[in-house]
Amino acid sequence: MADETDAATDQAADTDNVDVRDAELPRAEDEQIAGQPGQIDILMDTTIPVSAQLGQVEMEVREVLQVGPGSVLKLDKQAGQPIDLFLRGVRFATGDLVVIGEQLGVRVREVLTAEGAGKH
Repeated sequence: MADETDAATDQAADTDNVDVRDAELPRAEDEQIAGQPGQIDILMDTTIPVSAQLGQVEMEVREVLQVGPGSVLKLDKQAGQPIDLFLRGVRFATGDLVVIGEQLGVRVREVLTAEGAGKH
């Protein structure tokens, strides 16, 4: 017990001897250097996953366990309603499902504003 008390006293004495001063830092200015590309330019060739959601359904676990080949899940959207497009989980647009040759595609109907993004 005495060793613990001595160690605590030594630590307190050490912190009393610390030299603490205010830092004087230069002030940063909000200006862009002419001729320099913006920071967004370095991201322009970066890929980002875009996903399309046809609709969704909530099911009890017992119902999910009964799903198998040939099962049909009734989604919350009607045929012809726009589907939602997401960037990394955030809804950013709506569109219509189309067929392009042998593949499915989405024709963008509306790009959402900040107020409409993320809601569905």
